[in-house]
Amino acid sequence: MLSVGRLTTSVGSSYFWQALKRPFQSASRGEQALLETHIRNARRVVESSQELRGAFMKLMQMLSMRSDLFPAEALEVLSVVQSSVPPMSYARIRQVLTEELGAPPEEKFRRIEPEAFAAASLGQVHRAELKSGEAVVVKVQYPGVAATVHQDVKNVHALLRVFTSIARDIMRQDVDREEVAAELEARLNEELDYLHEAANLRRFRRLLADDPEVRIPRLHRDFTTCRVLTMEYLEGYPIQDILAPGVDQELKDWVAVKLFTILWRQVLEFAALHADPHPGNFLVTHHPTLGMLDFGSVRLFEPEIREGYLRLGRGLLAHDDGEIGAACAALGFIGPDDDPAPFVHVMHIVCEPLEHDVVFDPRDYDLMERATRVTQVALAHRLFRAPGHQVFLLRTLVGVDAYLKALGTRRNWHRLFRSIVEGIPPRPARQRR
Repeated sequence: MLSVGRLTTSVGSSYFWQALKRPFQSASRGEQALLETHIRNARRVVESSQELRGAFMKLMQMLSMRSDLFPAEALEVLSVVQSSVPPMSYARIRQVLTEELGAPPEEKFRRIEPEAFAAASLGQVHRAELKSGEAVVVKVQYPGVAATVHQDVKNVHALLRVFTSIARDIMRQDVDREEVAAELEARLNEELDYLHEAANLRRFRRLLADDPEVRIPRLHRDFTTCRVLTMEYLEGYPIQDILAPGVDQELKDWVAVKLFTILWRQVLEFAALHADPHPGNFLVTHHPTLGMLDFGSVRLFEPEIREGYLRLGRGLLAHDDGEIGAACAALGFIGPDDDPAPFVHVMHIVCEPLEHDVVFDPRDYDLMERATRVTQVALAHRLFRAPGHQVFLLRTLVGVDAYLKALGTRRNWHRLFRSIVEGIPPRPARQRR
């Protein structure tokens, strides 16, 4: 609480000091100084996240997805709030395993490695072997994390007050602080319930069962509880290894197309989005196949949201501004009485590779330059609505964009996107009603 209080004070004071100086600065100097303040405060948030870890780090990762709270330049700094942290001692992890599984881990497993091979903000992962000899991984939640969630959210309330004031005074966007806090708490509680993640794991195995090029680990329900998740161990290379120089470009191209295809199938067909594009969550095997891991952060879309994105995709492919505007209104990007033209312009800026029937190099897609153009349009027309589904999709799109750039795959993304949209099966008549 004291650490968050210090952070809130330093962030709030910096904006107060900037407001005092502003009348004595030129307009251009004032804008530049304000941007510098944004970036400086984003660095403060990153440093505090690394210090406090746990639920606070996860809350800051979630906040870093809010384009309605932060300008693009600050979001770029916040994006480095990583989930990787030093692991906790095995003695404490063993205690959680014993409490959750009803017996010490050495009695439940043939073998379990005391050294974690991955550690994140909320838990860590250990390799193990079942009595049957099957290799598994065991994800264990840190002791006490779940009990602190409500208090952690209360602690960031004052920080949210500062950020929502920025959104109101600087970005001209009214943001409901209580709604943001409630959304953060709800999403965090979901990630802390490993039975919820287990359900997501089963859901994606079912949804992608028709794709032999995707592997999702099989759940071991008898060794899974609210705080322990046991699943099949997948062999493969971390996607970070595939991005390295010297890897065959044909394999890189396969991975790029697969990531792109799976992303849009999730949004347009499944209405279920794996919303954590962290490099540790993807593996590539020899065959090749793409392994997907960690389903703690999944966003399920309501049927009307899926329909809205599908309508948007069809409008973009048809170059139909009327349909694009109608889809944006249905998705909540603009109000029912707003002029759709400015947001349609935003869609053309963001979605250029999907609209034009040409080969496109992802490295030519300057994300920050486009974000700046979008911000300019948004400021001029007060376009800062950020519905929850957009927050999660934006995070995933930014992650996939980074992979496509690193893989360097030149493709006609328009034609690939068209094949995905046209391959979406129509809903039954009863569902359409």
